[in-house]
Amino acid sequence: MTTTSTATYASRGLRHRRPRRWRSVVPLLVQWVIWAGAAAVLALWWRDTTSVIGPAGWLTGAGRITGLLAGYACAVLLALMARIPLLDHTVGTDRLARWHAFGGRCTVSLVLAHTLLIISGYSATSHTDVVSQATTLVFHYPDLLKGTVGFLLFLVTGALSARAARRRMSYETWHYLHFATYLAVFLTFGHQLSNGADFVGNRTAQAAWYTLFITVAALLAWYRFAMPIRRGLRHQLRVTAVHPEAPGVVSVHLTGGHLDELGGEPGQFLRWRFLTRGLWWTANPYSLSAPARPDHLRITVKTAGGHSAALARLAPGTRVWAEGPYGALTANRRTAPKVLLLAGGVGITPLRTLFETLPGDVTLVYRARRADDLALRGEIDAIAARRRVTVHYVVDEPAAYSSPLTGPGLTALIPDVAAHDVYLCGPPGMTQAASTALRDAGVPARRIHHESFAF
Repeated sequence: MTTTSTATYASRGLRHRRPRRWRSVVPLLVQWVIWAGAAAVLALWWRDTTSVIGPAGWLTGAGRITGLLAGYACAVLLALMARIPLLDHTVGTDRLARWHAFGGRCTVSLVLAHTLLIISGYSATSHTDVVSQATTLVFHYPDLLKGTVGFLLFLVTGALSARAARRRMSYETWHYLHFATYLAVFLTFGHQLSNGADFVGNRTAQAAWYTLFITVAALLAWYRFAMPIRRGLRHQLRVTAVHPEAPGVVSVHLTGGHLDELGGEPGQFLRWRFLTRGLWWTANPYSLSAPARPDHLRITVKTAGGHSAALARLAPGTRVWAEGPYGALTANRRTAPKVLLLAGGVGITPLRTLFETLPGDVTLVYRARRADDLALRGEIDAIAARRRVTVHYVVDEPAAYSSPLTGPGLTALIPDVAAHDVYLCGPPGMTQAASTALRDAGVPARRIHHESFAF
């Protein structure tokens, strides 16, 4: 374990900034809006339901409720992943992804419940078996054949999103299979308006439903598709060089025009699409590993799959489209005068930019398996010397330089760790262990800042 100078840095004109309070309010406001929308959907059912009589009525009523909520949940799911900058920079990409994953499970459950309840309710009303009733619904009701295809796509997407299935596929495959969700929503949209008792003849409800989905579709079209194309044409990004940093780790240097308009903050990432054979079809997230300049950007990538491995072979001049910047792991999260940056492996990339730019009392702890795996160490040492701040290198091999990732271990390294804001980035196992250790060391959960790219 190596420690550089321990004096505190005080930059002229740079003071600790209080976090913008509205950034902490936005996540609560978003949740309130989502739940208020769900309440409005339930109110629509309540308004149109005079009475519920007998088992058939209860089954059909429950089918209507779950159908309405499933339709509304589809719009919410798509909006959460529309990459709206306000949400991404305040709620955070990883939190939005967790909300989206939870909402996806709820949506698939609601879709399945709606289908089974409606078939059972109609079957009980008409005194037919469920197979005959299902056949009648699919082939004789408006838009229900398309709706059935959409229903099957929802089930397939839900199965592929299960954790066991995700572990067996690449990020690129999982990402493109998720586009089936768009098709599923499109196919199922019509049958609600054609057959739903709450929409047939109710022009106000129809107009509200159309407005909701058209708004979400417009947000998706702009932020997921139009904006990346516009920025690709505007900035004309190209690869200028690829440099090795550590075993299996390379830095990709890029140049282009008007890069100051991207507005990338230290700690953020972009989704990069390299327009070369084998890479053009997908956009993967990589953090900026140096502060953005008007004519230069840099990312540092560790080989973890086919896409990241191919970056080491990029030729200078390769065209690049960048989507973003995204993420909320920025200086705006800071709440305390002292900051600890805790990095594991290639998780150093966003924290290296914060190490250079965060004002005040900043400490970096950088963990890796071996000393050779400490990427960007020369730059980090230079920053530490210039700023006169502390950096601790912790490696597992040799064991003499190891330090346990526990509460007591962190306290021994940084005695007043409980007084710090902590920015945390690294592999999932490391970040989970670090979060537990930080809590054991007395750091409040609200001061542990972390974003994950895990899918």
